[in-house]
Amino acid sequence: MSSFTAIDFETAQGKRWSICQVGLVRVDNGVITKTINQLVRPPDNLYYYRNMDIHGITPGQTKLAPNFAQVWSELIPYIKDKTLVAHNGAFDFSCLAQTLNYYGLEKPNYSPQCTYKIYRRNLASLCIEHNIELNHHDALSDALACAELYKLYLNKK
Repeated sequence: MSSFTAIDFETAQGKRWSICQVGLVRVDNGVITKTINQLVRPPDNLYYYRNMDIHGITPGQTKLAPNFAQVWSELIPYIKDKTLVAHNGAFDFSCLAQTLNYYGLEKPNYSPQCTYKIYRRNLASLCIEHNIELNHHDALSDALACAELYKLYLNKK
């Protein structure tokens, strides 16, 4: 089984550069070797109420958290030149690109994979079908579920 990194972002508002939580799961030869669950202070710590309703993260929880530029050095070793997997990659890969651009950080090379494109179903229903635990819209939980789905896919190839 190949190695990969699963990632998920939650955002504070409609702007994709407003990341407020990162969930990252590193899988090496089918085994989870690293998880990162990091709250992130979005620019101006500004939140839209609908986003807070979805993920439950509030400005009070992130007012003292590091911004994305401050946590990037911890994330990049698991992204640069790796297979990067997300469920609804169009959203998560866009969040990553726009946030890196916002902070003037260089976008690394990676090989994107999307479990939504693979399965053509939403994360919650896939987790029910495959008996995968999910606390939906918690970035780490979503990344862990995505990792499990991608492992299932790799095992069927």
